[in-house]
Amino acid sequence: NLSPPPSMQDGLDLYTETDLRILGCELIQSAGILLRLPQVAMATGQVLFHRFFYSKSFVKHSFEIAAMACVNLASKIEEAPRRIRDVINVFHHLRQLRGKRSPSPLILDQNYINTKNQVIKAERRVLKELGFCVHVKHPHKIIVMYLQVLECEKNQTLVQTAWNYMNDSLRTNVFVRFQAETIACACIYLAARVLQISLPSRPLWYLLFGATEEEIKDICVTTLKLYTRKKPNYELLEKEVDKRKVALQEAKLKAKGLNPDGTPALSTLGGFSPGSKPCSPNIMKADEKSPNPQMLKAMKKEPEDRPQGSKSPHNGLRKDSKLGRNSRSASRSRSRSRSPRRQ
Repeated sequence: NLSPPPSMQDGLDLYTETDLRILGCELIQSAGILLRLPQVAMATGQVLFHRFFYSKSFVKHSFEIAAMACVNLASKIEEAPRRIRDVINVFHHLRQLRGKRSPSPLILDQNYINTKNQVIKAERRVLKELGFCVHVKHPHKIIVMYLQVLECEKNQTLVQTAWNYMNDSLRTNVFVRFQAETIACACIYLAARVLQISLPSRPLWYLLFGATEEEIKDICVTTLKLYTRKKPNYELLEKEVDKRKVALQEAKLKAKGLNPDGTPALSTLGGFSPGSKPCSPNIMKADEKSPNPQMLKAMKKEPEDRPQGSKSPHNGLRKDSKLGRNSRSASRSRSRSRSPRRQ
């Protein structure tokens, strides 16, 4: 689902969201060059980056950590693995260059350990969100194959220009919207127009490869907008994302009836709840359990009519036991009196 992206649902506008995508892809490309990764691995990392942030929001996930995870994952997919320590060092170096600070080595402290753990978790999250479907079909070889069909493969300038447009289009979302064959046709179309090289038009050459004029125009316009767009400002984008994070957190606390500092809101203190009753639950329970007052009077009168002897346990069991003992002793005395005396 490409519209609307999760970042826009969290308050980011389309322009800011596009700038974050461009900046993240530039970081992946620059890091891949410093890590000496093949171009296919860098392209895979950028496509994974785009796919991930169509499932998750820039507000809730750091795009720099996600870019590290995509570089690390893409290097494994394209069979050119790099150590995660090298990936973190390269991104640390790029951050120093952006801030125009003198390069210094990364210290292996607790911050490094935390960053490493975040990258590992982000890599697992990318795999989970993509359903472990990380296969990417790149137009690199397709461009060369199509130019061979058009008998233009010997024109190295045309091949390189089409290749360059394809690499630049990785910063846009065309790789998650169109097939690789259609993107290859669009890159060849752009390169031929720039170099003023005529291609078959009767019939149109791209119809042979299953592309349409509308799709090619869409890809060309999206790619050409990159060259007229202002360069993204890293600091301003970070401030905007932090601002949206704070607003999102405040909205969550407000929904729970809490202030931004976590204390209960005044609106939730005092007053009656919608389901409150006019009397306390203890009184209601007593009323429910208490019988009719007339029945109570009848129950009180009943023991008064009885003899007092039955009230105490001493008049009951103990008297009977004494009577039983006396009767036994009397029977024994009688039996003795009846028996004849021995002479």
